[in-house]
Amino acid sequence: MTVDSAAPAEQTAPTAATVEPILTVNNIEVIYDSVILVLKGVSLDVPKGSIVAILGANGAGKTTTLKAISNLLRAERGDVTKGEISFDGNRIDKLSANEMVKRGCIQVMEGRHCFEHLTIEENLLTGAYTRRESSSVINQSLELVYDYFPRLKERRKSLAGYTSGGEQQMCAIGRALMSNPKMILLDEPSMGLAPQLVEQIFEIVKKINEEQGVSVLLAEQNTTVALRYAKYGYILENGRVVMDGDAVDLRENEDVKEFYLGLSGGDKQSFRDVKSYKRRKRWLA
Repeated sequence: MTVDSAAPAEQTAPTAATVEPILTVNNIEVIYDSVILVLKGVSLDVPKGSIVAILGANGAGKTTTLKAISNLLRAERGDVTKGEISFDGNRIDKLSANEMVKRGCIQVMEGRHCFEHLTIEENLLTGAYTRRESSSVINQSLELVYDYFPRLKERRKSLAGYTSGGEQQMCAIGRALMSNPKMILLDEPSMGLAPQLVEQIFEIVKKINEEQGVSVLLAEQNTTVALRYAKYGYILENGRVVMDGDAVDLRENEDVKEFYLGLSGGDKQSFRDVKSYKRRKRWLA
């Protein structure tokens, strides 16, 4: 990416090229069961304090990318076989998932995973299990979560299994926040939720990002919403990055409008079917 020299000196929104990355994924390949190739040379950066989106249809490789970063692949017999991943200046693709949590990289899984037999507050407190701090400090973090999610405070004594999908999603994000993270990996936070609730949750994520400085890597099928809140985006197709750029530019790109925003007609089914895709074949090298 280049910066326009004629632009005013007071630039605000940083781009992936102007801010030091907290996360760097460099040309990784992921294989399941030693035979199924899922990711094929994926590279991306997440600048510190930024929201970055990974976009694409179901099966494009978004969730696998997040699990490669959080080191949850091995639980599903997957492995990063090529490339490397660095977080906060250190290579981390050989660490355990538990070590990643301690380093401040937390994944919020797709499907709003909560401990159904525990209350909302008990769920939140499990997020602080790696912290070696006093109960008063942990309680301050708990109140911070309740400030962002007032609904959780109202339901704090309710069993998580008896709360709504939106409340469970808030609980999952709040639990991640309880770990005092440097970065949160959000996997399909809009899935199964009403549009109004999706907007509410994304607004809270944006607020957490801006006020707490937590970097966010977001995997989403809802491209319309994701590109409104992210600063930068990567589009995956069949395990490869086929396009990336500032969120504003991606929103205005005609190919993205057609394939992911549904804003134009035509019979095109894939980026491979448009001429501009050929100019992006460097991603396939």
